[in-house]
Amino acid sequence: MQHQRFKPSITKTLNIIAKKRFGGFRPSNRNEDQHKINENIHVPEVRVVGDVEEIEQGVYKTSQALEWAQERGLDLVLITENAKPPVAKILDYKKFLYDEKKRKKEMKAKQSKVVIKEIRFGPNTDEHDYEFKKRHAESFLKDGAKLKAYVFFKGRSIVFKDQGEILLLKLAQDLEEFGKVEQMPKLEGKRMIMMMAPTKTK
Repeated sequence: MQHQRFKPSITKTLNIIAKKRFGGFRPSNRNEDQHKINENIHVPEVRVVGDVEEIEQGVYKTSQALEWAQERGLDLVLITENAKPPVAKILDYKKFLYDEKKRKKEMKAKQSKVVIKEIRFGPNTDEHDYEFKKRHAESFLKDGAKLKAYVFFKGRSIVFKDQGEILLLKLAQDLEEFGKVEQMPKLEGKRMIMMMAPTKTK
């Protein structure tokens, strides 16, 4: 007699797969996913760093470091898990997360704040005027701002668009130490526009 092979239910099969891949469907704490803390640190010893009163930096048993943290009402937080031995700090974990979140927010705000300065030329800009505006453009790039340089063609001066392009390319070449071209000279209506970004940001 041929025995029928047991076929697990779909739910059970999914649970088995999940357990193998993710350790089951146990809900995870986002903070614990970021760092291993306290009893979740499963290594025999850690290198304790940071400024904690009466504790010298060095390698200690994890149980000892955890005891010190608990005595002070603080947490033992694994900072660098792949180091040998792993690096840990004794600190207030909630405050640590708050400070880290605040720092990331400030960095994001700083990165998203893009200042664009404009320099306008005419198709027949003379050498003196060009040098004057080039110095301004240079200072903008040095200050970390992006530069929008454009040639404005008034009335029939649009026939000099090639001359305007040459002027902007010359500007890019003269400023290559301070900025890089993000957008080559491009005619948009009555303006030929070139965008430059600073090579060094403050």
